Amino acid sequence: MDEPRRPDPREGPAGLRRLLEEDPADLYENAPCGYFSALPDGQVVKANRTFSEWTGRPAGELIGLRFQELLSIGGRVFYETHLAPLLRLQGMVREVALDLVRADGSLLPCLLNAVEVRDEQGAPLLVRATVFEATSRRRYERALLAAQRAAAESERRARTLQQVVSEVSAASSARDVAEVIVRRSREAVGASGAALWLGTERRASRRAEPSVPPLELVAADGITPELLEAMEAAAFGGAELVRDGGVHTVPLGAGLRSVWPGLATAMEEAGQEALVVVPVDADARHLGALVLLLGVAGDTGLIDLTPPGERGQLVQADADLLAAVGRQAGQAIERVRLYEETARHAERSAFLLDAARLMASAGDVTETAERLAELAVPRLADVCVIDLALERGLVRTAARHGDPARQELAAALQERHLPHHESPHPAVQAMELGRTVWIRGVTDRWLAEVAADDEHLGLARALELVNLVCVPLLADGRVLGVLTLGSDRRRGPFTPADVEVAEQLALQVSQVVDKAQRLELETRTSHTLQANLLPPAPPPVPGLAVAVRYLPASRGADVGGDFYDVVPLPDGQVALAVGDVVGHDIRAAAVMGQLRSVYRALLTDRPPPSAVIDRLQASWSLLGLQLMATALFAVLDPDSGRLRVASAGHLAPLLVAGGTAELLDVRPSRMLGAPPAPGPAVEWAGVLAPGATLLLYTDGLVESRDADLDRGLAALQDAAVRADTTDPDELCDRLLAELASGVRADDVALLAIGRSPLAS
Repeated sequence: MDEPRRPDPREGPAGLRRLLEEDPADLYENAPCGYFSALPDGQVVKANRTFSEWTGRPAGELIGLRFQELLSIGGRVFYETHLAPLLRLQGMVREVALDLVRADGSLLPCLLNAVEVRDEQGAPLLVRATVFEATSRRRYERALLAAQRAAAESERRARTLQQVVSEVSAASSARDVAEVIVRRSREAVGASGAALWLGTERRASRRAEPSVPPLELVAADGITPELLEAMEAAAFGGAELVRDGGVHTVPLGAGLRSVWPGLATAMEEAGQEALVVVPVDADARHLGALVLLLGVAGDTGLIDLTPPGERGQLVQADADLLAAVGRQAGQAIERVRLYEETARHAERSAFLLDAARLMASAGDVTETAERLAELAVPRLADVCVIDLALERGLVRTAARHGDPARQELAAALQERHLPHHESPHPAVQAMELGRTVWIRGVTDRWLAEVAADDEHLGLARALELVNLVCVPLLADGRVLGVLTLGSDRRRGPFTPADVEVAEQLALQVSQVVDKAQRLELETRTSHTLQANLLPPAPPPVPGLAVAVRYLPASRGADVGGDFYDVVPLPDGQVALAVGDVVGHDIRAAAVMGQLRSVYRALLTDRPPPSAVIDRLQASWSLLGLQLMATALFAVLDPDSGRLRVASAGHLAPLLVAGGTAELLDVRPSRMLGAPPAPGPAVEWAGVLAPGATLLLYTDGLVESRDADLDRGLAALQDAAVRADTTDPDELCDRLLAELASGVRADDVALLAIGRSPLAS
């Protein structure tokens, strides 16, 4: 049985069949995309309604137009150079982005697909194209491109900031940091030029000063000298812009012309449209400002496609980047300044240590001043002058310049003396006020006020000083002089730390000068005391030859506790004495004078040497003598040569005769001033033969810090033998030349007495 036939959907009402017959044409005309057909030269021969509506032109108007005439200028160029050749070569193109120009002049983003229809010989006959509206897609692509660009810019800014951090971390000075910041910030925002100013140290002044410190140009790049000069003139006012911590863009306009007309004119002549002021901060402290110029970058060899008027614009992201660069610059500058200050502190400490060593090893005050002035320049200053108050008045003991070529100026300055009291000269003021005087700005007018005459003024001008520090030399309220330090234009002004070092140096100098002056006074006093305490030349004694010598210690007072004495007695005998009071200063000398006076008083009874010791021991406390002493007393009969010797802790005398030298066996008792011995002093008795010489001496001749006493006594005996003489004067001179010619730690007293060979 046959299956029933399915009905044909096209068989139905007459209207449905008509609609189905019209469907392809309707689909072509009302499709959601544009269709058109064109000849190979682009002339449109057919277009659907959608394409007509998109272009805003009726189909009749489109027919006969060339398709490329419907495109934007850039689209026409692309059609001729790319699309048409590709279509000829490949026979088709897909998703070519073009902009159609509507009848009202607006642009419609489109995507074009085209196929070239060819004949059997391959010759082009017709181009059939499909056009899709791409406004939403173009918007998406632009947004995506903008996001990609933003990401790239963000990466570039992050890389720039990373480079800045890396490079400034290796910088060792504020100038190095500034050069990195100027170069990198200029590259980061495409600035035509950049410069960085830093605040300098404030100068003390009684006048009210604004909150902005003086600024100093540290680094600049890409800015002409004329424009840089105009920027420096406006730098002080421009620094107020960074007080709020933000980045400011100042366009070239009426506002800039009204505030800084010179800067505005210079910017306009250089083709600059704006300047950007970036604060350089560290821990909320304003250190300076980074200034960038936006405009024509000069002859770089590249074509600048930025339209005029847009070069002076700064996007917020770049402003944020510059703010971060400014903070990095401030932190790096603080770091290098701390490092530099630490290094300067170490240098100042080393300088003070060297000065202390120098003063410890120097000789007199004048030598100390000269060597100190040589040390001070150029390490601390360019010019150093030291004036000392001596007995003959204020004397300029040293004047040095750090530049050997200018030392003659310092030498001429040394020949001049400070003016009298109540002078405006800072050195005089420092001594009168008793405090440091710091002249922070040496001007020509000021020099004319303090100069003594025209010659002095010319000399001061030739030094080209910019700073002067005068520190008084004080000790126990006494003014000992003044230390003057000057810096010239090459060094720059002093810092408070430099002045502090100058004051510490002046303190050390004051102590040395005070000590030296006290020592000089003590020396003069000791000379006077020596002349009065030491006995005069021994009187001539028949049958005897007598020689005496006294040498003070190498350091300290020129007189001490050593003494000698030769006293002729009424019975024809001669009393001899040599002693050594502990110490070799003025106090020891005073005790020595008392001891010698008491000894002479005891001789009125002509006691034997042992009795002299016993009496002195018994009366030591009554005499009020606070120091102990050693002493050797002897009595010699010139006629018979009979000799008696007693020792109170003193060294045995030396007998020189017949080419030999021997120590007498004198048994010493206790030192004078020590607790009394249980028995009387022991006396040695013997005869001094004719032609023999007896040598009495103190321990300064034989004792030393690097050898024991026995070696010293042996050296004395050997030296006496080598002297090969019994003449007292020759013997003393030769012994002193051999044993006491170097540095002596103690006084030396010698008493040599010889019997004439003809004595009976």
